[in-house]
Amino acid sequence: MIVPKGVILRVYLVYSIVVVVMIFVIVKSISIIVDGRENIFATSNKIQQRSALITPRRGEILDVNARPLVTSVAFYDIYIDPTTIKKDVWEKHISDLSKGLAELFGDKSAREYENYLREARSKKRRYVLIKKGVTNEMRRELRRLPIFELGRFKGGIIDNKAIIERKRPHDELLKRTLGYVKVNEHDTLYVGIEGAFNRYLAGQPGEVLEQRISNSWKPTGSVIQEAVDGYDVITSIDKDIQEVAHAELENQLKSKGGRYGCVVVMDVKTGFVKAIVNLETGGDGNYYESFNHAIGTREVPGSTMKLASLMAALEDEKIKITDTVNAVGQYNFFDRKLHDSRDRGYGKITIKEAFEVSSNVISKVIYNSYKNEPETYIKRMESFGLTNRLGLDIKGESAPTYSKPGDSQWWGGSLAWMSIGYEFQLSPIQLLGFYNAVANNGRYMKPQFVSHIKQGNNVVKEFKPEVMIEKICSQKTIDIMQECLEGVVISGTGKNLKSTFFTAAGKTGTAQIANKNLGYGAKGEKKYIASFAGYFPANDPIYSCIVVVAAPTADIYGASVSGTVFSAIANKVYATSLQYHKAINETTAKRTIPVTRSGNRYELNEVLNQLGVKKKISGSSDWVATNKTEQAVTIQSRNVEKDVVPNVVGMGLKDALYLLEETGLKVRISGYGTVTKQSILPGTPSVRGGVIEIEMRN
Repeated sequence: MIVPKGVILRVYLVYSIVVVVMIFVIVKSISIIVDGRENIFATSNKIQQRSALITPRRGEILDVNARPLVTSVAFYDIYIDPTTIKKDVWEKHISDLSKGLAELFGDKSAREYENYLREARSKKRRYVLIKKGVTNEMRRELRRLPIFELGRFKGGIIDNKAIIERKRPHDELLKRTLGYVKVNEHDTLYVGIEGAFNRYLAGQPGEVLEQRISNSWKPTGSVIQEAVDGYDVITSIDKDIQEVAHAELENQLKSKGGRYGCVVVMDVKTGFVKAIVNLETGGDGNYYESFNHAIGTREVPGSTMKLASLMAALEDEKIKITDTVNAVGQYNFFDRKLHDSRDRGYGKITIKEAFEVSSNVISKVIYNSYKNEPETYIKRMESFGLTNRLGLDIKGESAPTYSKPGDSQWWGGSLAWMSIGYEFQLSPIQLLGFYNAVANNGRYMKPQFVSHIKQGNNVVKEFKPEVMIEKICSQKTIDIMQECLEGVVISGTGKNLKSTFFTAAGKTGTAQIANKNLGYGAKGEKKYIASFAGYFPANDPIYSCIVVVAAPTADIYGASVSGTVFSAIANKVYATSLQYHKAINETTAKRTIPVTRSGNRYELNEVLNQLGVKKKISGSSDWVATNKTEQAVTIQSRNVEKDVVPNVVGMGLKDALYLLEETGLKVRISGYGTVTKQSILPGTPSVRGGVIEIEMRN
């Protein structure tokens, strides 16, 4: 059969098309396979990288003398990448590196370290742990070791910062005021100085490159952006004063009991806080900084409020401080009775005397003065700065609360009760702000905790003293009340707080704590707030101070519970503060011939040489008597014989005791200063075990 030529052509055409299509499919398939293998290969060999944050070092919090109160301690995790180290360097120094690691950490021998590292290099491991939690000081030592000294890319060291811990070197000291920043699930909690000044302390995070190795992300050591460390915060706190205040309050709380206690010491002229203590019972016999009561707890001020009440009446010319009142011991206001600080009263006394002995007759004085215009009294409290928040940098300040005419809690006797510190609540630091203003001649300074911000040696920000009220009242009223406050300590309720070195001024306070919704007259065990607010020295105030103890158990009165703490703080601060004592004029000291004591020749000679004082010496005895002239100190030998009573007149106690006890005598001492008299005459044979009396005078 003959196939038509046209059919044959069509068959060939179809066949050709099929072949072409098949060739195309085969080629495409091969291409896909090849491309796939190349992609797989590329994926398997791709280095996965990402950026990660570098936590900056948080700034330090320092006291006014740049002593650390809070500091940051950085800990590092140390790794090594053995694959980056050249073979010749490795072989030459690996033994020395291993020896250095063994000496530094002491957890493995040098041989164990070397075997560990050689094995890691042979297995081409790129991220080998050396040590976790290494301090920065130890990290610096590591970087000086052989191989590691070459750095990340030549020496293989990877010192990833693991964590930065905040440390308080003084434990409970200032704990609540220093505070913290705590990040919660939905919010961030800012507490104390840490929280208030977090924007300065926090610093700026950096960025470092990480790579994925063995299913985990490891730092490469390549820094994209360096972290910027936080600024340092220099507080106004004086650590020495803080330690004194803390110790005195803690001792008193352990002695007198109490739910909590607080102390604030403030610089009168500037308002800068020098110390703030908050101690609360832990139920185990110890006290801890658990809450900042000085800032955040409102309580009735009690009799410390009498200062503001009398100032108001004086300023409004309602009274004169010399007016006479009859303190009968009990005062009736509508259906309620108010008892005096002494049941039988004080009889007829002046208002000044009433203030000094803290008589509640002042409630009668204020009630009679303002009963027809209570709003005027309230406005005075407002003008004194007693009714508003201080606007502290530290969070948690409570707003004062007080009764007002027209309020639901206002009643006919509210004015009388407010005048002596009830129906009025404010925090200790708010009350101290007012007392500080009185000490500062009426100028109300804002309490502050931070003096400046520093970056290294550079001051970034300085906080100046801030005046809240230029003058809270007239200078005449201030002068009168300053005298009254001093009178409290001289002859009033605080007379046992007097110092032999200076005069303080202040007011005691003892107030009953209200029992929840039952009020002050509730049945059951009564609790009190004992307080003392004042300043020192009275004639030229430098520091103001408030002490508050809540619910003491062994005693309740402001003078004996809180006043004694105030006095102890004031005395110790006075004794250790140079600003209280006139500086010695060096030129004058060299010109003036000092008064000298008899005693040891060599000690005396050394002192006179250091002072550059001229001297005339006669004799060679170890013990000498001295005499002062206008030109020099005359030193004469004083013979001391064995078993003979020596002449110790003119000597200090140390030398006198040494000589007398050397002869076997027992010494009885009266007075202090220099020996002026001895009971056994010099030259008398000494009897071992005998008693000699010496009198001393300054």
